[in-house]
Amino acid sequence: MDVIVPLAEGFEEIEAVTIIDVLRRAGIGVTAVFLKKNPVTGSHAITVTADKNIDDIRSSDFDCVVLPGGMPGSSNLKDDPRIISLIREMSGSDKITAALCAAPLVLGHAGVLRGRRATCYPGFEAQMTGATPLPDPVVRDGTVITGKGPGCAIPFALELVAVLAGKDAAESLKENMQVYWMQPDE
Repeated sequence: MDVIVPLAEGFEEIEAVTIIDVLRRAGIGVTAVFLKKNPVTGSHAITVTADKNIDDIRSSDFDCVVLPGGMPGSSNLKDDPRIISLIREMSGSDKITAALCAAPLVLGHAGVLRGRRATCYPGFEAQMTGATPLPDPVVRDGTVITGKGPGCAIPFALELVAVLAGKDAAESLKENMQVYWMQPDE
């Protein structure tokens, strides 16, 4: 399995690094790509060096695209036609499209949330065009996976592992990482 993680200026650092780290711990290939310049600066002034330029990859080489959120990172992803094209190509090929925090607005803009359940950072629900918003930390609806915010980065990444490498791999990684997720009171 191979995953692409696009990094746009202003991305949420916790989300991007957690996604990349957890997937790599599970033995999943991850390629972080930059859109304009490398290294890429996140929303909290932390710079991350991406692996490749987005112009040097093809959607056919990947099984999944995962968008970290953050602002203005999510807006920068939404405004980049290469990202919208990548999402549409991958969704059209029944590949996993995933987004965390504010980034589900990019999936909405690309048209892949129509008729699906999804979650996002509070306040961005209306921008998840076509989706039924849920308050859950992580939502999977078919080939679309969405997460609510930075505090949900590990459960979101573990859901990606479960889908891409199997539930046993996700459970093993959860145990090895000593992840204890506190569920909200019912």
